[in-house]
Amino acid sequence: MPSPPALPENYDAQAHMIIHQVRGRIFHSTVPSAQLASELIASGAPAEASAIFRAVLACQEVRDTQPHRGNFRWELEDEVVEDLNAVQFVLFYCIPVLCKASDALPPDLVAAMRRAIALGLEEIARIDVALAYTNIVLKDIANSCLGGQLLGDNNIGQRGREKLVRWMAHVDTYGLPAEYNSPNYASVAVRVLGRLAELTEDEHTCIRARTMLARLGLSAALHIHPGIGCWAGPFSRAYSHAVFNANAFNADDVRAWLDGGQLPAWIGDLLQRSNVPQQIDETAHGEEPVALSTYHSPSFCLGVASCELKTQEVIFIALQSSVFHAQYRRLDGVRCGVLFSRYVLDDQWLSFQTTPSRAPGHVVPEEGHFYGVHERGRVIGLYAPRGLDAWTRRTSAKAVLVWTEVEQVDEIWIGQHKVDTLPAAVRQGEVVIVGSGALWTAVRPLELTDLGGGAPIRLVELDGHLALEMYNYTGPAKTFWEMAKPGSFYQGQPRCGFYAELAERTAYASGADFAAEVASGALVDEAAPPATYTAGSERPLRVEYARDDRILGIEVDLYEWSLKRRWTQDGSLDWPMHESPYARQSASGKVSVGGATLTCDKGPIWLCACPGGKRYVAAYSGIEMTSLRLEVPGDVVELVEMGTGTVIWDEGEVEVEAILP
Repeated sequence: MPSPPALPENYDAQAHMIIHQVRGRIFHSTVPSAQLASELIASGAPAEASAIFRAVLACQEVRDTQPHRGNFRWELEDEVVEDLNAVQFVLFYCIPVLCKASDALPPDLVAAMRRAIALGLEEIARIDVALAYTNIVLKDIANSCLGGQLLGDNNIGQRGREKLVRWMAHVDTYGLPAEYNSPNYASVAVRVLGRLAELTEDEHTCIRARTMLARLGLSAALHIHPGIGCWAGPFSRAYSHAVFNANAFNADDVRAWLDGGQLPAWIGDLLQRSNVPQQIDETAHGEEPVALSTYHSPSFCLGVASCELKTQEVIFIALQSSVFHAQYRRLDGVRCGVLFSRYVLDDQWLSFQTTPSRAPGHVVPEEGHFYGVHERGRVIGLYAPRGLDAWTRRTSAKAVLVWTEVEQVDEIWIGQHKVDTLPAAVRQGEVVIVGSGALWTAVRPLELTDLGGGAPIRLVELDGHLALEMYNYTGPAKTFWEMAKPGSFYQGQPRCGFYAELAERTAYASGADFAAEVASGALVDEAAPPATYTAGSERPLRVEYARDDRILGIEVDLYEWSLKRRWTQDGSLDWPMHESPYARQSASGKVSVGGATLTCDKGPIWLCACPGGKRYVAAYSGIEMTSLRLEVPGDVVELVEMGTGTVIWDEGEVEVEAILP
């Protein structure tokens, strides 16, 4: 058994809880304390762990009169339950301890923990979190499966097992869960599904969990840049440290999951793929489907989502999307640069605070609604403000593109003119060029609706970073009657957006050359004339950029702020479950990639051709039984009937991990 870890510096030995300080206030945190206790048990320090568990149980709401009886206060100092996720986190740490090491704890504490778990599972069932809240619904599933197993209550366990099947079907509607490609919450999903697969006594549940781990691992590995090693966007949810720091999550995180056994070994092959241009296109479930595309160039990666995460209107959860996010190589010894977008109200930048116990700047708020289209290094992004209305007085509203660490920006151009000082004004129609490290970025701001202040466009230094600001409003605090819907003045959302193009620094001799090249393209940026809204009417905005036989286009309705269509030179874009040089996914039927073909009579199915051509992975994740035929170069694998699971062909050796009749 490993030696007990040293207690962290922020541990309050009197209260037996982890503490943190925000603006001079001390908070005792329930969830980190439960996590510490579970780690102490695993490393052989049961005495202190017992004291911590008792302190955590004291934070449970046990009064019959409270609507969230069984849940936990997020902080000891909270007066009531507010964050409904607390019970999921606490039980996630408590249940495995009792499953594996209850003998290490005093009998009275074990009894108290079992009572707390039973009460917590009642609350989890009452809440019945929606399938779209990925990391929490997975905790619901794991806690219910394992908690029912621990307590000997088959009804609780069956609820968890059935919800896992429903969640898988929900994900398989489009291919990825709603909390798509989140560095923070992919980690949670992998950890939770891994724990479920490890501890469940139900074989089918274990296989289902491992099948979904393989699918999530496939996506995660292909979002790792093959040269830089960073985790590429777009991100459904990302906190500040992941937005600004390209090294916050990287290939080492995926390798840790491989080493820990949460992901299958073949995922490691995808981390060794060649550093050549490649695009990954996937679709996530949401209030509307979310297309996420990631382009890897040798020195940079660019991720764009068709829209922001729309499944949550909760201050702790919303506003975290990174819909346009790039990372790029800089000089040796200098960490990678980051480029990202936001819509910002009231110049609220890093002062945003979700709750008194969480520090300002924890989230870089996305205060806009976004629609985007992306193909390789080219992007059209359109923004509308989400809180500009006739209720709240605002002093500014703008879209912002940010290049991190202005001192690492080598050169800036506006058209053919090099910029030597900031701030610098940009005229409508001009092309802005930023050269930093191995990346050229070109930005062509689209037409802006002027809600007051002249709709300026300018390059500025913002908290040590370079920012391109595109304003819809700047001026005295005011409400916006013309933005009220329903209302008598509404003529649609204000126009705001950009065309951006990213290129290797070696592709152009100077910023002026790149600016001239981008300016030579044909840009269409047109909207129906303003008119007061009437029910059922539309006001289309159409943006298209064309150059070198390549076309990129998008159309939205300004009245409803809804996506109408997206297209490239190859036609309208649909919602691929997964398309990349290494894998394909389909709702049913047949998929082919890398010289292999997978055919099933049911779906959904996916096929991965690992780099090198020596290993192929076929998967089926549907509810019913299916046949399977996997054709690889020189060999065929056939199964007459199988349920959810995977089939791996590895240089002639076949491994089947599936639900079998």
